[in-house]
Amino acid sequence: MKKMLFIILKTLGILVGIIVVYIALGYFLPFIEVAAKDDGEKKEIPIYIYTNGVHTDIVMPIKNELHDWSSEIPFNNTKSKKSDYRYVGIGWGDKGFYLDTPTWADLKFSTAFKAAFWLSESAMHCTYYREMREGEDCKMIMISKNQYLQLVKFVDNKFDKDPDGKNILIPTKAVYGDNDAFYDAKGRYSFLDTCNTWANNALKAAGQKAALWTPTDYGIFLHYQK
Repeated sequence: MKKMLFIILKTLGILVGIIVVYIALGYFLPFIEVAAKDDGEKKEIPIYIYTNGVHTDIVMPIKNELHDWSSEIPFNNTKSKKSDYRYVGIGWGDKGFYLDTPTWADLKFSTAFKAAFWLSESAMHCTYYREMREGEDCKMIMISKNQYLQLVKFVDNKFDKDPDGKNILIPTKAVYGDNDAFYDAKGRYSFLDTCNTWANNALKAAGQKAALWTPTDYGIFLHYQK
């Protein structure tokens, strides 16, 4: 009985220790900034980082001379099917959170557990916008054409593709509005690789300043405070 109690207490101690270390790293590591890399080219393309308070999206022009997102993420896949949008916000995350947890009140232990420990699939959430307004939740970043191409490559590579090389739409009514859609994605979400970790890595791929590592949107936005 004593041996069993010792094992239980030891296990609980290890779990608590892991949680404490994770919280500490999640708080302190984001303050270590990865500096932007200036490629010497004119910064002429606007992109945005946008958060809903939990999740960070990378927002890009729908179409320019370098890339046309509407050919890969069709307007017709949204409820509105309207085509007068100017920007598209893309985020990567856990499929269960996206589709089964519209609010925190709907969060199930099974969903959270699977998401934390690489046990569920991931998805891309794509949202169209007519305009972007800077604020505490939205920051504009000007980047060069070459940096934009690197960003597009990073984002596009996260989409799962069908045999024809097209993005795979997830048929669902669990969209957030009439201007968004979900697609299958590569990779497994976890407490070490979150939606915000992915967005932070997207900024690194584009040569922009970012946190060394962050699981939260705060870790990204603290480097873009004016």
